Amino acid sequence: MRRSIIAAFHQTLKQAYGHAPAAEAGTVNSRDDYKARARILADDFSWDVTDARKTWCFGPDTTGPNLLVDVTKGVQYLNEIKDSCVAAFQWATKEGVCAEENMRGIRFNILDVTLHADAIHRGGGQIIPTCRRVCYAACLLATPGLQEPVYQVNIECEAVCVPGRNNVVNIEENNVLENSDSVDYDRH
Repeated sequence: MRRSIIAAFHQTLKQAYGHAPAAEAGTVNSRDDYKARARILADDFSWDVTDARKTWCFGPDTTGPNLLVDVTKGVQYLNEIKDSCVAAFQWATKEGVCAEENMRGIRFNILDVTLHADAIHRGGGQIIPTCRRVCYAACLLATPGLQEPVYQVNIECEAVCVPGRNNVVNIEENNVLENSDSVDYDRH
């Protein structure tokens, strides 16, 4: 028998609102006053003001570019499970569904919640795993994508090692941006 049910919807912030770069730059963050943050989200990113005021948290680590937003209407006992949902959201965005990497630029809307009338069935032990699985399911239904990491590395080596270094670097579509002569240091 089902005890508690949570329904959520996943939106990519870049496609829907363009908010992720602003969150990463610190223009919008979790420490802002919720009314001021709602005004910025409504004016600059075309959010509904009511939804923007009901932003529960940013994630991962309470500062990331992902958002958990309560868009429910008239759900009983919702404030009792808010902390558990925030913990599940933090966990889900820290260890993403595809490669266990941080998620980026996702807005999770909590659409509906049906909770058991008995308070014992609304504890963190029941809500956190359920909400985490809801976040993962919403991501999988939205056909997630992976971002390729890009690194810039400075490699210093002796002149005789340069051909070997170039062979290693050029294996996987990498590029050598600059070659410069190394400076010989006098060794005493």
